Amino acid sequence: MSILLATTLVLQLLSGGNATMTVDTEKGGKILSLKYQNTEVLSQSRWPESFGSTFWTSPQKEWNWPPVPEFDKAAYSVDHQSHNHLAISSPTSERLGLSVHKDFTVDSLGGAFVITYSIKNESTEPRRVAPWEITRVANREGSVIFFEAPVDSIWPAGLMTFQAAEGAAWYTPDEAPSNRKVNADARGWLAYSADGLLLVKQFADLKPGEPAPGEAEVQVYVNRGRSYIELESQGAYTLLQPGASLSWTVRWLLRPISVEAKPSAALRQLVQSLSADSR
Repeated sequence: MSILLATTLVLQLLSGGNATMTVDTEKGGKILSLKYQNTEVLSQSRWPESFGSTFWTSPQKEWNWPPVPEFDKAAYSVDHQSHNHLAISSPTSERLGLSVHKDFTVDSLGGAFVITYSIKNESTEPRRVAPWEITRVANREGSVIFFEAPVDSIWPAGLMTFQAAEGAAWYTPDEAPSNRKVNADARGWLAYSADGLLLVKQFADLKPGEPAPGEAEVQVYVNRGRSYIELESQGAYTLLQPGASLSWTVRWLLRPISVEAKPSAALRQLVQSLSADSR
């Protein structure tokens, strides 16, 4: 398992591992690639806002669109780099008065990429903000997205077809002429399976009232056609005094599997076993 910079520097995190994460410090500190051996998990589309994994601040209504350039596209400074650790920082957003720090490590025992995001209030006024990770995968047949939530609680209703099975909500990617996005109060994890791989992302389970206004712990965005899908998760909406920071950690577990990517007890049990192993 290793982390690579998109520059010439290679960070070896676990010798002999088969999972590789590539981070581009020059373009928004994005995770450009996540591979198991030669199989790519993340979307490699080159259209803007359609590839890799990025990080934004929530709620979106505070900046609307496009994404805040200091967080999403500007070069990040490298604060620390070694064979098992990468720490990078964004410029301060003049518009929001916030800065972002990303810390990448590997849990050698749990076999996970561990990413801790921090948001710092660089302004002279209190600010409320929540962390938000956006991970893009290709919208392909033979894949499935799932998380623990009642299907009838996913909102807005009727935009995407979720199946209730094995205590989880399952979405088999489909095709439509319009963009769609749903929200859910999940239970601290979000999973994606395709091409014989299982990706599980783990994060703090939010209580009701903790997400930012109009946002949610888990979100799934499907771009029109069969282009790409965003797997999104958010942390708690937090009041930051001037100079204060919040931190939020996401664990990425990537495993080869022999289970078909469809709703099943076997796939659900794999997620449960990974969650138990990571505790």
